[in-house]
Amino acid sequence: MRLLNVRPRGGIAILLGALPLLAVALLYLMASQARHADNPRDKLLPTPAAMVEAVQLMTKVDPLTGYAPLAVDTVASLQRIGVALVLATAISLLLGLALGLLPLLRAKLGPLVAAIAVVPPIAVLPILFIVFGLGETAKIALIVIGVTPVMVRDLAAHVAAIPEEQLVKAQTLGSSTWQLALRVALPQAMPRLIDSLRLSLCPAWVYLISAEAIAADTGLGYRIFLVRRYLSMDIILPYVVWISLLAVAMDVTLRLISRRAYPWAYPQESR
Repeated sequence: MRLLNVRPRGGIAILLGALPLLAVALLYLMASQARHADNPRDKLLPTPAAMVEAVQLMTKVDPLTGYAPLAVDTVASLQRIGVALVLATAISLLLGLALGLLPLLRAKLGPLVAAIAVVPPIAVLPILFIVFGLGETAKIALIVIGVTPVMVRDLAAHVAAIPEEQLVKAQTLGSSTWQLALRVALPQAMPRLIDSLRLSLCPAWVYLISAEAIAADTGLGYRIFLVRRYLSMDIILPYVVWISLLAVAMDVTLRLISRRAYPWAYPQESR
């Protein structure tokens, strides 16, 4: 049997996915134990016990604020990235459909979108702070600017690749441009849009952490850069893991939504 025909499912697939994670965890434990054997006060690779103690401290309610730092940081970051991704998705859907369906509009705005897509978003962060101030608007705008152009280009290319026969048949039956967009292009664009959004989660988190590190008083990125001056790896590492878990949860949720709403777009999973 050829390897390309081997399709692990169920528990075997879960086990195969867990093995690399377990290997990384084991490697870390061995490295941490070795460093602490030489220097019990080592801060570079904290022990699991030290990280658990730090997490417990971050989940306790602060008597001054009345909130647990981890909960406050998580809510603040999720609100920022949530609003930004909703805006980016809405803009990408509208522009992607328009550019993909209308050659005239694609000729006019395509080069502009392509030019914006190659601008490093972090480079415009100072401009955003100058224009919008140090509040939430600049942080949200950074994420939107960072992920939207790429999503627009991807969706526009996907819509433009719809077979010409489908468009001709729809027009023969009397469909208007709006009907073509809503009944032909939109259903085929939605699975691709969700997949594009999933791929944009990583850069979106990068932009969020960057903005929070520079100008914020709450947020996961803010906390990481706040404690780095004290070399508090026992806090930084759990925060990094927590961010990764949040991103994975968002990715899995989007994946489930896409496959439940558009099962026809994933025929390979039915094999």
